[in-house]
Amino acid sequence: MSEADFSMEVHTTGLTVGPAFSIPTKKLAMWLFIIADTMTFAACLVAYGFVRNGASDWPRPFHSIVNVALMTFILLTSSLTMLFALRSAKAGDKPGAFRWIMITAAGGILFALLHVREWLALIHEGMTLFKNPWGTGLFGASFFSITGLHLTHVTCGVIALIVVGVRYKGGRYNTDDIEVLGLYWHFVDLVWMFVVPFVYLLNLAH
Repeated sequence: MSEADFSMEVHTTGLTVGPAFSIPTKKLAMWLFIIADTMTFAACLVAYGFVRNGASDWPRPFHSIVNVALMTFILLTSSLTMLFALRSAKAGDKPGAFRWIMITAAGGILFALLHVREWLALIHEGMTLFKNPWGTGLFGASFFSITGLHLTHVTCGVIALIVVGVRYKGGRYNTDDIEVLGLYWHFVDLVWMFVVPFVYLLNLAH
């Protein structure tokens, strides 16, 4: 069979020839970003571990896990609502997908507000980047750096959720964009599950 005959047969039968394991460009870019960002958070947590083990007067300022437990519950719930948004989008339910995206964004905002309230409470007790009343000043630098980096990711995620949600509702974005955004949001939630034991649970007051 000649090349021309083969091309005609492919055209008439509706078959397409393409790579067997192709990944959409936006999804691939997000996976590469997640891999790179994972290394960043891992480096921060490893450095935090070395600093903590090397300090003889490492403070334990947290007396309760109520606030961090509430923050964790809200963030995990927002991950679930993001799954609902994607499911609705795949089912063609645009209003439902938009509603779940906005609920997810609201969860992110609530998480951020609780986090800022916690920061303000610690600052009111005398904790800054370089000093605190309980022990080494390295604790403040480590705590604000790691939690601040995560909070920045949450804030960026909330902005992206609102923008993508509005543009999806207006027809400018599609289901693939929601799926890519969902990957980022689930990554942010997963990182928090490592921050909680390292930064909070290990620093509970005896």
